[in-house]
Amino acid sequence: MRVVLQRVKHAQVDIEGKTVGRIEQGLLLLVGIKTGDTEDDIQYAADKISGLRIFEDNGGKMNRSVIDADGAILSVSQFTLYGDTSKGRRPSFIEAARPEIAEPLYQVFNEKLRAHGLHVETGVFGADMAVSLVNDGPVTIIVESKNH
Repeated sequence: MRVVLQRVKHAQVDIEGKTVGRIEQGLLLLVGIKTGDTEDDIQYAADKISGLRIFEDNGGKMNRSVIDADGAILSVSQFTLYGDTSKGRRPSFIEAARPEIAEPLYQVFNEKLRAHGLHVETGVFGADMAVSLVNDGPVTIIVESKNH
């Protein structure tokens, strides 16, 4: 599993001009599920992200988690995170899990984040989405599950 996370002042996802998910301060997660990922990978990523200390404390140090900062999550499925560009000019997505495997794992991932007490908004799996955000910092981090 691969997640690109961005600390944001706000973010939203629209489909055909309609907002389907929106948060203020928190994390935008672009979530890729790889062939072979399991619920252990999902749990690892949810635990890591919910506890990652990337929000500033009163002293200006990154010392608080999204939970500590009372932030929210906007989770967006993103199979293109597994685009392999090593050969030719067209990316191969062979490592990305098939939708019938990836979608249930993506839903479980969001539920695991909610189990940490986080407010989680989402896009729509497989939809053509327009994602907008204001990156805070900017802070952008890649989290990969132990499977990698």
